[in-house]
Amino acid sequence: MTSRREFLTAQPLREALQQAAQADGECLPLAANTVRLGKTAMASDFEVILNAGAAGLLSAASEAVDLIDQLEDQMSVYRPHSALSRLNARAATEPVVVERQLFELLRTSVAYARETEGAFDPTAGPLVALWRHCRRERRLPTDDELHATRARVGFGDVEFNDDAGAIQFRRPGIELNLNAIGKGYALDRAGEVLAKADGRYHRQEAVGQVSTSNSGSTQEGAATPNSTRPAGDWLMHGGHSSILARGNLRGADGWPIALRHPLFPNRQWAVIWLKDGAMSTSGSAVQFFRVGDRRYGHLLDPRTGWPAEGLLSVTVLAPTAAQAEVFSTAFFVLGVEKARRYCHNHPEISALIVPVTKRGQRLDPIVCGISETDLNWAADESSRSDSTSSHSTSAPTSPPAA
Repeated sequence: MTSRREFLTAQPLREALQQAAQADGECLPLAANTVRLGKTAMASDFEVILNAGAAGLLSAASEAVDLIDQLEDQMSVYRPHSALSRLNARAATEPVVVERQLFELLRTSVAYARETEGAFDPTAGPLVALWRHCRRERRLPTDDELHATRARVGFGDVEFNDDAGAIQFRRPGIELNLNAIGKGYALDRAGEVLAKADGRYHRQEAVGQVSTSNSGSTQEGAATPNSTRPAGDWLMHGGHSSILARGNLRGADGWPIALRHPLFPNRQWAVIWLKDGAMSTSGSAVQFFRVGDRRYGHLLDPRTGWPAEGLLSVTVLAPTAAQAEVFSTAFFVLGVEKARRYCHNHPEISALIVPVTKRGQRLDPIVCGISETDLNWAADESSRSDSTSSHSTSAPTSPPAA
């Protein structure tokens, strides 16, 4: 198998990654020998990417992207008939029973809110709506608006009855919104569809149930018992910013994900190799607005009601796409030190954190737990004289529990 650095020097992939750098969010791997199935859902483009010849997964890939529609219909707060909208409409007056997987997702979301000290908060929807309204009017919220809206935020006011599978709010005005976990959760659920299909394909292969022609030769796209199959290798993304991957892009060790520059979105900045895991990026390079000479990002600190400051972007690697999405948001709000401490205490979570720099200064990224082999910098970044200190993976001495 070609080494990662040798693979990245291939002209077709270099050109593809440069083209992908024009897209929002991360830049996905583009190569000639892939098959893509996608659709628009949750105001994002969802896509499954397979190695060419992975005929055993085509049907499952179609089923996986169709599942995204079903999950949106369940989780969207913008559809009055959705299960989440019905829950929000009634839960302040009575316990509401919801489908078990949705119940577990909502309970997990509140648990993440506690774990991140409220930096991620599934009840922060009213604040998001307020700032969206003010952005349209190109103004800042008034103190009275912020005070009234913050009074409607509080994950501690959500009660879960495990035995009944029911949820109730302790007071009116509370509502649940899965905006910062929903895409990742949808990818994880869709990934389960592909994993089950691949398991069936393995079992068929083990008993010799492969498709052959009349002459006895294997048909194109079918597997042979001793072949190297591409069927179990795939990558999915939701809106480019949330990614889930299994296996490898053919010819490589993992899937190369090109990151765009946090300040110059049309430039490629680095490549992260993703294999059997998930990745999510949160940043303010694209979604922001100005009032006077001040720039305000779209990522809010639910604890203050104001946009989070201090960081340009956060990329998180995690076992699941839901975790990656939650912690990229939470770390952006919490800041460098608390993010570093969390990664140190939870080695399954790693991060690339980019603080705000002064005008004219180079970016000073902080790497927490990502190995050097999994992170390749663009030429102008890797040649930096301060690369050793900037790219340090060391954790604080005697970090407190997260």
